[in-house]
Amino acid sequence: RVFLRAVNQFTSVLNRFFLDEANFELQLWNNYFHLAVAFLTHESLQLETFSQAKRGKIIKKYGDMRKEIGFKIRDMWYNLGPNKIKFIPAMVGPILEVTLVPEPELRKATIPIFFDMMQCEFNFSGNRNFHQFENELITKLDQEVEGGRGDEQYKVLLEKLLLEHCRKHKYLAAPGEVFALLVSSLLENLLDYRTIMHDESRENRMSCTVNVL
Repeated sequence: RVFLRAVNQFTSVLNRFFLDEANFELQLWNNYFHLAVAFLTHESLQLETFSQAKRGKIIKKYGDMRKEIGFKIRDMWYNLGPNKIKFIPAMVGPILEVTLVPEPELRKATIPIFFDMMQCEFNFSGNRNFHQFENELITKLDQEVEGGRGDEQYKVLLEKLLLEHCRKHKYLAAPGEVFALLVSSLLENLLDYRTIMHDESRENRMSCTVNVL
């Protein structure tokens, strides 16, 4: 809780003194995001790993601090305005870590950041595409699922939210839909692959490997 208060102090200072174009400090903002993500993903805050009784006690006394810091990360991202492009693709991995935390409200609040990143690269990169974001998300997703993160609910929510946001956008509707479905099918194959790796059947393992490839 003490750390959370300290991080919240940093956010107000960053917004007041280091956000406008003349005083923007890339390294400071970078440090803030990495600090906030490290806090949110710290093992001592992963409530689903505790017993029901311990979880209940923590929530009663402190609430789920992951949500509090996660919503702050989301707000700070949107505060960046045109400076967002400086954090793509570097921030894709840390934001992915946040969205993979199995807390439904946190996921719903942070997954739309991915669409914002797509939109940002599309508008500011000069190439009218979001290839850097796309490649980074696919690479990091592979690593995170292999590390044991991600689940079926995440796959469904990620596809749903990306499709909803893309379909409302004049230029991203078509490429965004293709990308959302690609990521969803990749995630499905990666989750299958992770499950089947402990299967005795060599044929099942080979079939899953081929699907991922």
